[in-house]
Amino acid sequence: MSTEDQVREASKRFYAALNSMANGNVSPMADIWSHNASVTTMHPIGGREVGWTQVKEPWQMVSQLSAGGQVKLADQLIQISGDMAYEVGFERGQFKLAGEDIKIDHRVTNIYRREQDGWKIVHHHTDASPAMMGVLSRLQPKG
Repeated sequence: MSTEDQVREASKRFYAALNSMANGNVSPMADIWSHNASVTTMHPIGGREVGWTQVKEPWQMVSQLSAGGQVKLADQLIQISGDMAYEVGFERGQFKLAGEDIKIDHRVTNIYRREQDGWKIVHHHTDASPAMMGVLSRLQPKG
């Protein structure tokens, strides 16, 4: 299998895990992510997380509120240099977040690194989603 095919497979595993998370099951996310202290995310719900301990928290929180989701990567472009690769594209889909319909349509960048057990995602960055942030802000206790 070519290196590009290996990265495409890692991307497919990431989007399968993302769809599982959008349907309430976050478990597959742990398998595709590197658990290194240098991994990062900038989610559509805002913020920036550094290190696996922080990165996994938003995935867990959103999965507890999610149902009926499907997200697909469109217009995928992959570039590879040695043991690092990135993909850019557009995430499109929908899901329910805390019972509210959310449309997904934003730009995305994912970075993968070849590790001993294969290609793992080390960074995920999407445009911010005002709709998702609005739902989550309404769930925050008023102080």
